[in-house]
Amino acid sequence: MFFYSKFVPKPIGKAFDCQNVKTFLYLTLFEMKRSPLSFLNFSFLLIIPFMVLSSCKKTEYLTTDGFTQGTTYHIVYSDDVGFPLDSVVVGILSNIDASLSVYNPNSLISRINSGEELVADVFLTEVFDKSLEINRLSGGSFDVSASPLFNIWGFGFGKKESVTKEKVDSALALTGMDKIILEQGVFSLAQKGVSMNFNAIAQGYTSDVIAREFDKLGVANYLIEVGGEIMCKGKNNKGKQWSVGIDKPIEGNIIQGADIQDVILLSGGGLATSGNYRKFYEENGEVYSHTIDPKTGYPVRHNLLSATIIAKDAMTADAYATWFMVAGLEKAIEVLESDNSVEGYLVYAQGDEYRVYKSEGIIVRN
Repeated sequence: MFFYSKFVPKPIGKAFDCQNVKTFLYLTLFEMKRSPLSFLNFSFLLIIPFMVLSSCKKTEYLTTDGFTQGTTYHIVYSDDVGFPLDSVVVGILSNIDASLSVYNPNSLISRINSGEELVADVFLTEVFDKSLEINRLSGGSFDVSASPLFNIWGFGFGKKESVTKEKVDSALALTGMDKIILEQGVFSLAQKGVSMNFNAIAQGYTSDVIAREFDKLGVANYLIEVGGEIMCKGKNNKGKQWSVGIDKPIEGNIIQGADIQDVILLSGGGLATSGNYRKFYEENGEVYSHTIDPKTGYPVRHNLLSATIIAKDAMTADAYATWFMVAGLEKAIEVLESDNSVEGYLVYAQGDEYRVYKSEGIIVRN
């Protein structure tokens, strides 16, 4: 996922906005020049527009960038607060890391995965609730307890093993969200070896949390991108919608933005992309996708190459994109055509060609 940052001034919420005032003044002065006798008729009309125009000031846009969750973040926002929000962003990222990072041995989730029973914080509770919702909606295709499967296939923490049916069956016995217990705000796991990993939605969720804080502060326009997952609001500094580039899902396209498939226009909501073309491995002549079906324990094999989803928030978009990459093209289209809460842009292979399916709400830049 790659986006083009094209920023926009804050709209003026008055009867006259700056552009309309400029147009009005131009036409009025033109008429006065054409007919000098009309000066008295028009001069009184100039007072209010000049007062409004004097207050017109283009809102500046600020950016903040950095590293988090093993990836990067890039944020662009209108300076409606009057000072940079870098420290606000860093504080949120630090708090989320202390809760959800499986790479931080002292995080809340790491301690629960190691066997402790601990009170959940708001971050862990929100991602768990969303994960449970999508798990049920997807019939188990989305499952944040599938870490044992990722480990044996070499996409998790463990060193890749020689995969056997016995190992897959053993990992499946530790998989299932019914093995994650949340009672009276306390998390525990049903048995040793069960673990939670919210990496499939953590980056989208992080974008949402930052966006909520920006909303509280009164930021009118922003695009927040964490690991390619986006939450945005308002417009860019050219008065247009935000432009979000979709990478071509081709092998070797490892640099975001280097080879663009299409550009989607977005004014608000969350957007996330999931794909199989960057993470895979080959063994004995067979190419294995990093997308593991938690119901079978094996990598998926279908023609869906990438799924870009737009939803009300980035966490939901992130979860749907992951679900669709497990379920495949036909199921993804079925859901998109029956669920009005999400829109989708799907790239799939048909023979040697790439094809695209777009739901009705997707707006592509010409």
